[in-house]
Amino acid sequence: MSKDLETAIIKAPYKRMSYTEHQIQELARCADPVNGPRYFMSNYFFIQHPTKGSIQYHPFEYQCRLIDAYHTNRYSISLMPRQTGKSTSAAGYLLWYAMFVPDSTILVAAHKYIGAQEIMQRVRYAYENCPDFIRAGVTSYNKGSLDFENGSRIVSQTTTENTGRGMSISLLYCDEFAFVRPTIASEFWTSITPTLATGGKCIITSTPNSDEDQFAQIWRQANNCFDEFGNETPLGKNGFKAFRSNWREHPDRDAKWAAEMLAQLGEERFRREMECEFIIFDETLINPLFLAEMGGIDPIEKQGQIRWYKKPERDKTYVVALDPSLGTGSDPAAIQVFEMPGLKQVAEWSHNKTIVQRQVVILKEICQYLADVSGSNNIYYSVENNTLGEAALVCISELGEENIPGTFLSEPKKGAAGHRYRKGFTTTNKSKLSACSKLKSLIETRRLVIASKTLISELKTFVASGNSFAAKIGEHDDLVMSALLAIRMIMLLQQFDSGLDNELKDSIDNFIEPMPFIMI
Repeated sequence: MSKDLETAIIKAPYKRMSYTEHQIQELARCADPVNGPRYFMSNYFFIQHPTKGSIQYHPFEYQCRLIDAYHTNRYSISLMPRQTGKSTSAAGYLLWYAMFVPDSTILVAAHKYIGAQEIMQRVRYAYENCPDFIRAGVTSYNKGSLDFENGSRIVSQTTTENTGRGMSISLLYCDEFAFVRPTIASEFWTSITPTLATGGKCIITSTPNSDEDQFAQIWRQANNCFDEFGNETPLGKNGFKAFRSNWREHPDRDAKWAAEMLAQLGEERFRREMECEFIIFDETLINPLFLAEMGGIDPIEKQGQIRWYKKPERDKTYVVALDPSLGTGSDPAAIQVFEMPGLKQVAEWSHNKTIVQRQVVILKEICQYLADVSGSNNIYYSVENNTLGEAALVCISELGEENIPGTFLSEPKKGAAGHRYRKGFTTTNKSKLSACSKLKSLIETRRLVIASKTLISELKTFVASGNSFAAKIGEHDDLVMSALLAIRMIMLLQQFDSGLDNELKDSIDNFIEPMPFIMI
């Protein structure tokens, strides 16, 4: 950068200047610790409008309330529709804070690198268009950071598990926090919370995504207020002030605009991005609108790690499906139990440190409990026989099938004569997609009742992956995979039970749109 251009866009540090009386008064108004942010942003904050170019920022009424929420609360979280000025308002406030609160360290954490750079670009643009008698001099002026002569600095980073670790943060700004990968967001929040506990401020803004991510958890806690004395701005039990705006508050948006956006975005995206409903953003197996409605229930009984959601009944049929694992602490093993007719989830089990031998014993204990309580002989159990499933088959053989109440259900024999037949179910991409399609159909037509909150949680991260479906990176799908195995068992039993055939068969009345496939 040439010296002439540099001096044109920034103010040199420690520069001696002469001020008029009016300039001193204006500087004092901007520096006011109570009303300064709103005055500065209403008079000296310039933004780049997508169609109008460079314009002075004139906050709408809801944006004035947003700025006040940023400034008057130590912790604030804002749930706002797309393109309503949340990031722009935050950029103006961050610039004010850096210039008028000396020795501050401001960290901008965005879900993507480009998002962090976009915030910094807005800050730099506002700074460059601010008159010298208002703005502070800078000692370092880079794309990712700004250092001011008063000892303050603004640093931008992508949100990771270690973002901000070791920093003494005065103000943390998290942009579009709901779209940070859940495992990263959780680790980041755990890591950054002790830093904020020393006195730092925190501003979180986002449109919603999942109703189970870190943003959603903080939002719910912020709305769980304990104020009982008529306070107009109660805080949540986590200390956060919750702020929410509606697209209708924007003066340029009306019913006609909403109708056009609904037509362009579709109901799902419009409800998420404009109505701020917590509907899954990703391409999940189950329609996000259905996932948003699924709540689950608490277990009525627990037997160790086994969660029972319904008491077994006489004259019912039960399928018990085991998806085994190594039991070394990585991926959990999982068991699902479904009841027929009625297609209701009865129980489930999952654990990541249970050895295969014990997994089979738990399978036996579940079958025994079903037989003892219901008195039913119609119990069918099976395992996925891929890879680790071979060890589970050996354990079942050693335990003795005759010692496990019920019938060991297996796929029909396939392959050439003399080919070794393996009991259980082999999962291929074709069989997995078939089970996924049936699971989707049964849930979305409300013929299959899911009781487990944990299974519903996994379904919210069970997304399209290549030409199949799998858990998002960093998430688990073991409960889903055992549920898919149970569905395959039920589909096999369907061939021998006319009543079950009628219950499972898809008709025109309950037809749903097919799953999307990505051809490779």
